[in-house]
Amino acid sequence: MGVKRLSLSVPLDGVTLREHPEICQEAERLGYTDAWSYEVDAIDAFTPLAVIGLHTNLRLGTAIANVYTRGPATLAETAAGVAEVAPGRFNLGIGSGSQPIVELWNSGKFRKPATRVREMVLFLRKAFAGERVVFEGETFRVDGFRMSKPPSEPIPIHVAALREGMLRVAGEVGDGAIINWLSAEDVRKSVGVVREAAKAAGRNPDAVEITARLMVCVDPLTPEVGQLQRRHLNAYLNVPVYKEFHRWLGREPLLSAMWSAWESGDRKAALAAVPDVVVADLFVAGSAEERNAHVGRYLEAGVDTAFLQFISFDPDAAVRRERVLRAMREMSPKAAGL
Repeated sequence: MGVKRLSLSVPLDGVTLREHPEICQEAERLGYTDAWSYEVDAIDAFTPLAVIGLHTNLRLGTAIANVYTRGPATLAETAAGVAEVAPGRFNLGIGSGSQPIVELWNSGKFRKPATRVREMVLFLRKAFAGERVVFEGETFRVDGFRMSKPPSEPIPIHVAALREGMLRVAGEVGDGAIINWLSAEDVRKSVGVVREAAKAAGRNPDAVEITARLMVCVDPLTPEVGQLQRRHLNAYLNVPVYKEFHRWLGREPLLSAMWSAWESGDRKAALAAVPDVVVADLFVAGSAEERNAHVGRYLEAGVDTAFLQFISFDPDAAVRRERVLRAMREMSPKAAGL
């Protein structure tokens, strides 16, 4: 897309929602362009953006809102609410999430994820246009829904994608593709699939925005922090969708020992089996200069918008907050020369 954006991943660790307006105003002065939210097991993806959108001119995005845990009409209405707070600045990022989130935490069925996401994009396009929607898909049906107050400005829809099937969905029907938990060197493979799918669908491949959540460790790199990074990777890379993703990326030779130990129930061995190179590839870490250079490699590889998720493993909430805010300043576009 040409323009490179450096953005925040919100909510920031150790910072309450009530404090986010002031902190994000500072971030805006430092050159950050966006705030992209996430939801796993704490706060939902939409509320932080409504808070931030009222007090800044930042572009906003969800990364991601889950297509299984909200019904189609509810998802459309929630997106329209944030879009009204920030007209012309809100991007709806959607994705399928993972089996634990959908099935174990929300009592849903994680079935045909690529189809579900594609169908949700098609439904949302019609709903946001104010049409009366009658939709019969493979994964859901909607009969006669019409938004009484459709968004006044278009809402771009971004698709979170890991492997080829979902990357193709992003290229074929999305305004953007959201990628995460991959190395800078992996980016070209993922982006290539998106661009090829867009071209095959008769779309401008360069018009599909590539956004990436980058995991930024803001702690000093001690052996103890290294173990905590490995623990974090164990929690993600043993989830089936991420396991298959890293197989697709070619990391099976590096991660097979970890996967085997995890499947056998030996969590200690699984932790020890995460190679140093995987930790270094998947976490942005080190000094401020090293972190900024690492982010730069993602942008050079094809990421248009990098949103930085600052992670501190320190048990003291005050220390985590201080480190996150310091990293926000050290890694700002002004500090990084972007």
